[in-house]
Amino acid sequence: MTSETPSLTGTGPASPPPGCPAHSLGPAGPHRLYGPEAEDLDDLYDRLREEHGPVAPVLLHDDVPMWVVLGHAENLQLVRSPSQYTRDSRIWTPLKEGMVKPDHPLMPHIAWQPICSHAEGDEHERLRDAVTAAMATIDHRSVRRHIGRHTQALVNGFCERGRADLVRQFAEHLPMAVMCEVLGMPEEYDDRMVQAARDALKGTETAIQSHRYVMDALSRLTARRRARPEDDFTSHLVAHPAGLSDDEVREHLRLVLFAAYEATANLLANALRMVLTEPGFRAQLNGGQMTVPEAIEQSLWDEPPFSTVFGYFAKQDTELGGRRIAKGDGLLFAPAPGNVDPRVRPDPSASMQGNRSHLAFGGGPHECPGQDIGRAIADVGVDALLTRLSDIRLDCAEEDLRWRSSIASRHLVALPVRFEPKPQQDVDLPPRALPVPPQRSNWQVGTLSSDPAPATRPQPPQPVPAPRPVPPAPEPPRPQGVWQRVLRWWRGD
Repeated sequence: MTSETPSLTGTGPASPPPGCPAHSLGPAGPHRLYGPEAEDLDDLYDRLREEHGPVAPVLLHDDVPMWVVLGHAENLQLVRSPSQYTRDSRIWTPLKEGMVKPDHPLMPHIAWQPICSHAEGDEHERLRDAVTAAMATIDHRSVRRHIGRHTQALVNGFCERGRADLVRQFAEHLPMAVMCEVLGMPEEYDDRMVQAARDALKGTETAIQSHRYVMDALSRLTARRRARPEDDFTSHLVAHPAGLSDDEVREHLRLVLFAAYEATANLLANALRMVLTEPGFRAQLNGGQMTVPEAIEQSLWDEPPFSTVFGYFAKQDTELGGRRIAKGDGLLFAPAPGNVDPRVRPDPSASMQGNRSHLAFGGGPHECPGQDIGRAIADVGVDALLTRLSDIRLDCAEEDLRWRSSIASRHLVALPVRFEPKPQQDVDLPPRALPVPPQRSNWQVGTLSSDPAPATRPQPPQPVPAPRPVPPAPEPPRPQGVWQRVLRWWRGD
């Protein structure tokens, strides 16, 4: 049985064209995912779920029709059914019929590109094999050392001031620094590269120039590795038997860099916000009931880095979540509403500790191949920062935190924090917490006389005993063997 709901694209039972008044924005019709109605997308997704169930009709900019998949099971069915759904937007009916103009705000996300995440069949296998094979050559011990060293350097940049913005000074920098190392261009990492990537992803007026800046760096890297291979991701991508052209190498470097940067910057900011604003979360971490990797997984459930992913397109007439999906219809894979589907999370506040079945990294043939690097950046980065700044606390009211929301993602604008100023540390050594200050030994505990002196008679000052010198606490024996092994691991010896 399939629903009699009309197709969004006009095939089958008659459907009004985009912008027609018959596109009621009331309870029975599609809602806009842009404009005033979409200011609170979480609330809108809840209303769509109540009105339409796990698959709901919506309108993109210029009232272009689309489906958004709200159910957890339905999202998995979407991404795991390559025989029914493709990432190739060239079959999308609104695009073929001219409803989607070249200057549509979402065109950079929707337009087909010759990359593995848009390809199908043999071409997808060829490109995806090259990317996954290059990923498999990454030394994860080396990556964790890069993460630790860059975390140390970033914290050194603000630890002596006693305050920081963890979005601008930490979360937006650490993923770019690490990914430049992984790709083989550490010399390209600087403030300008971070700003260019951030600007290109936001789609501002200068996004084209910023995108060109990043692509120029990737072009230089491709040419260098074509002429002089080294042991890095780019060299292995260039040398893969699939024989990627320079354009294909550049496009896949851009895909890996931007996806890793955007997803991990959001993940870091969201995880740190949870630690700082949810007392139970911090208590579980400090008390050992939860590890940092488990805290990261909880964040991936509650605040996935990408709210929705553009897009999937029906290769044939089919059915999903009780809705009739016509050939050429477009669908949004939606991790944010899918992760809070009441059928899998009846209590959204309940801990999901130990459960990795969230939708944050997609699934099926297009599942994110670099998710282990993203997790490592978040795990090591958060752990090292909390080790260095154990007294860190939010420097504003929680309700004053602001987000920048779009259909694709929800960014924390700033995360101001305060802590006692700390000295810098050697970036080549593991982070260490400062010792707890010794307990004061000269506390004077006074006693009250049962016969207090009259208020009119001044009391002579009472002598205060001189504080006794406190002998320095003996240093605990250092397990030389273990410490030397840690240092060797950190340095990569």
